[in-house]
Amino acid sequence: MQEKLNTLKSKLKDITNLQKAAAVLIWDQEVNMPPGGAEARAEQLATLQKLSHEMFVSDEIGVLLGDLAQVDFDYDSDDAALIRVTRRDYDKTRKLSTELVEEMSRTFALGQHVWAKARQNKNFAEFQDTLAKVVDLNIQAAEAYGYDECLYDALLDDFEPNMKTSEVRTVFDELKATLVPLVAQISERVDAVDNSLLQQNYPNQAQWDFSMVALEAIGFDLKRGRQDKSTHPFSISFSVNDSRVTTRISEDTFPSSLFSTLHEGGHGMYEQNIGQSLDGTPLAGGTSLGVHESQSRMWENILGRSQPFWQFYYPQLQNAFPDQLGQADMNQFYRAINKVEPSLIRVEADEVTYNLHVFLRFELEQELLEQRLKIADLPAAWNAKMEEYLGLTPPDDALGVLQDVHWSGGMMGYFPTYTLGNIMSVQFYNQTLKEIPDLPQQFARGEFGALLSWFTENIHQHGRKYTANELLKRVAGSDTIDAKPYLGYIQQKFGEIYNL
Repeated sequence: MQEKLNTLKSKLKDITNLQKAAAVLIWDQEVNMPPGGAEARAEQLATLQKLSHEMFVSDEIGVLLGDLAQVDFDYDSDDAALIRVTRRDYDKTRKLSTELVEEMSRTFALGQHVWAKARQNKNFAEFQDTLAKVVDLNIQAAEAYGYDECLYDALLDDFEPNMKTSEVRTVFDELKATLVPLVAQISERVDAVDNSLLQQNYPNQAQWDFSMVALEAIGFDLKRGRQDKSTHPFSISFSVNDSRVTTRISEDTFPSSLFSTLHEGGHGMYEQNIGQSLDGTPLAGGTSLGVHESQSRMWENILGRSQPFWQFYYPQLQNAFPDQLGQADMNQFYRAINKVEPSLIRVEADEVTYNLHVFLRFELEQELLEQRLKIADLPAAWNAKMEEYLGLTPPDDALGVLQDVHWSGGMMGYFPTYTLGNIMSVQFYNQTLKEIPDLPQQFARGEFGALLSWFTENIHQHGRKYTANELLKRVAGSDTIDAKPYLGYIQQKFGEIYNL
């Protein structure tokens, strides 16, 4: 059996190398590629995806997995995890034809180019036909996968394995019951927090320089990773030893660039700290997008918007921006970056209203995929839900329906993981506080190593070995995602800020 295991690992490494080569092309497309290269890049990606798909769904891989499944490996061993995770991927991927995979890759690569141009021109009509094709391809994929309850389940499963839409809806309803009244309550005290000090000109280069200081300080290894700029912040990994993140900087929206860096840095550190023995295998990645988002949202919000973090870093920030912040104390700044105020842009939203943006996208995705909403009517539907949830109407498509890159890249079923990540971030972080109760004091000294080490030991190093529920059970003692700790965190933090 050892020979068969070695053969499987060798073949999976070749497949992984093809997938990572495609990832390099995707990163270059977003960071460096001139616009004229879009069509050729789409063909290159389609070819790589076609080849890796054909190799992976071969009968030989299936036979090897079937034979190895008969071996009584220890459940916690890397080999046992490799076989069960690969078997799940194999069974699901075989349901998609190579032709569909190739067309999806081509369309999604071109879609990002079309989206970026339409967003720049603030014109949804330029993206409409492309989005129609993206939706249709996702429907085809979902039908090929199959589902028990609803079509959306099949796509959600790509990002949050084994979770059902009905489960997400139950969790979201629980959040709405608390968050919507909380937003209304805070709105009655809107003048209690002044964030005008953030509404000044913050030079581009100084923002970049400070974000790099923070990125390295929290533990992102710049010898095995880098940060660049892109239209929409993202993270991507080519191996355990090569993780890339991006941010975007606007001189009049500080500190969104810093929080983007902390957010993507959280993703990047997850990838960097996966066990070296898992590199080049299907286990080298996050176990689910919700768990991945728990890491990014934890570094961005629980740490990055906390008082202890700024007790250490605010003097340095004042030195970087003396004209803007020299006369403002740390408490003013802390309250300003935590001001609750409905906004148009999800990635710049405060912690209380952020999830309302996710609810909006979750609902619209289902309507599109179930063909209850026509593509041409999407901007109006988007604006109506923005008014319903946030009391705002986008002035143009760039600030509305075109603000996110995800749909252009084919990622439908992804958005719920942002809120699931928010919830899990508190479940995991509360456990770290039980085991390392002086963490806030460490943060106030600019020390983040203990926090990163805890996450590396308990989550990062395992890659995809365990499911999200298994990790929650092993790490936080919970059988499932639980919204109550997250709601408690939100109510306590913003109750204090707004004296509720």
